[in-house]
Amino acid sequence: MKAKEFDKKFDAGEDISKSLDVARATRVKQELKRVNVDFPSWMVEALDKEARRLGVTRQSIIKVWISERLHGGLV
Repeated sequence: MKAKEFDKKFDAGEDISKSLDVARATRVKQELKRVNVDFPSWMVEALDKEARRLGVTRQSIIKVWISERLHGGLV
């Protein structure tokens, strides 16, 4: 199927799922890259306290907060 036909079906609200190969799908710029950051102990304690309160991991809360800061609140 050509892109124009695909776009036309999508815009018309048709089911285009059969035309997608989700097994090979990737998200652009979503590959992971490990970084190391040193925080003072008081900051780690505050992060852990907030993470426990929210029921998430320290890493998760750091990722969300940095994403919010970089994207102006859009995650």
